[in-house]
Amino acid sequence: MYNSIMPLSTNQRKHLKGLCHHLQPTVTVADKGLTPTVGEAIEEALAHHELIKIKLRQDRDQRKDTYDQIIEATGAEAVMSIGGIVCIYRENQQKPADKRLKLPKA
Repeated sequence: MYNSIMPLSTNQRKHLKGLCHHLQPTVTVADKGLTPTVGEAIEEALAHHELIKIKLRQDRDQRKDTYDQIIEATGAEAVMSIGGIVCIYRENQQKPADKRLKLPKA
């Protein structure tokens, strides 16, 4: 489990929403929910991309619970949630600074 260094400011979240708009879903969570395999896929995608889009193919009632589980399990920041699509962000400190996503000042 990861701890977020600092929460995103409104300006940073707005910037990430703009970047997320053009992304394709990296991971799909189906009816079985957040299985260990899906959790590993999310972790791998976050480590590589930092900002990912996830498709939740579940009932409306299950989506919020799954979204909260993903945020808690990964330590990522919630960027946006629209219907069955969610975006999350977690900075990868192991990546060289020039390869990380550039966020505006807080």
